[in-house]
Amino acid sequence: MSTDLFNDTFLKACRGEAHDHVPVWYMRQAGRTQPEYLKIKETHSLFDITHDPELCAYVTKLPVDQYNNDAAILYKDIMTPLPFIGVDVEIKSGVGPVIYNPIETEKDVEALGVLNPEKDVAHVLETIKLLRTQLNVPLISFGGAPFTLASYMIEGGPSRNYHKTKAFMHSKPAAWHRLMEKLGDMTIAYISAQIKAGSQAIQLFDSWVGTLSVADYNQFIKPVMVRILEEVKTDGVPLILHGVGTPHLMKEWKEMPADVIGLDWRTSIADAREIGITKTVQGNLDPSILLAPWDVIERETRNILDEGMKSNHFIFNLGQGVFPEVKPATLKRLTAFIHEYSADYKRTQKG
Repeated sequence: MSTDLFNDTFLKACRGEAHDHVPVWYMRQAGRTQPEYLKIKETHSLFDITHDPELCAYVTKLPVDQYNNDAAILYKDIMTPLPFIGVDVEIKSGVGPVIYNPIETEKDVEALGVLNPEKDVAHVLETIKLLRTQLNVPLISFGGAPFTLASYMIEGGPSRNYHKTKAFMHSKPAAWHRLMEKLGDMTIAYISAQIKAGSQAIQLFDSWVGTLSVADYNQFIKPVMVRILEEVKTDGVPLILHGVGTPHLMKEWKEMPADVIGLDWRTSIADAREIGITKTVQGNLDPSILLAPWDVIERETRNILDEGMKSNHFIFNLGQGVFPEVKPATLKRLTAFIHEYSADYKRTQKG
């Protein structure tokens, strides 16, 4: 396995060490807008791609090769481990995950099985090992956080309001905590196996946890998140927390054993620093801006960089994922601008 990196800027930023330019990568960066990926998707499903390590490695590397990003994120889905614990899930194009056996009772929770990563997701681990021999930037892998996974499992698919999930949480607290325990165990096993295979950073996507109040988060979610972070923590492997619509949870997140906090566009870097977050922050351009004229993109990006570069604890990213209408040329130009603008700034600071 290769451990020599030509570009370890991302890892230095995770640790708050000095580096020559601001590192950048984009959530959902693999595919979505790239013609090469779209061509593959004409004949291959997500399942097909992720079960073919050579093809999956190729798709994962595409954005690094084309945009010059400072990190790669493994191509897969947060649903990847769920079928192996008994969840009947299908990723439907234009819809997202659809669950055909949603959780409704404590009996449904108890019926969930146990993940055996080396057997169940061997294809994922093989892809990680392969990428470590091919990449010259760090490899980020990831998992879905328990609340976000549970919301799909209870709602039966994507939701705008999470009524069923919240009702289950409050009306069946014993079953809820048992579900969190099981999903926590699965996540720990899954993430630990990815780290062992060679992943150099881990991001936990708690995409929909922003729907909860602080009180509900502290009672129903925070304990399992702290347990996961504490148990998977490995020297030299940064842990990143990311959610959407989570400004009210930042005070809770700053106390948790994560190394990096992902911000969406609702929380400015200044606001994060104001409440005492000294950890590395990652973000936070609104992806909608990528459809605006270049002068708008440059202006908004410069504003974020000017705030973020006040500390070495900063990684540029979007506040959420790239969507299909974004042109690859825009992302390539954006990466180049971030690298050049931040490198000039850092040279000036040294001088």
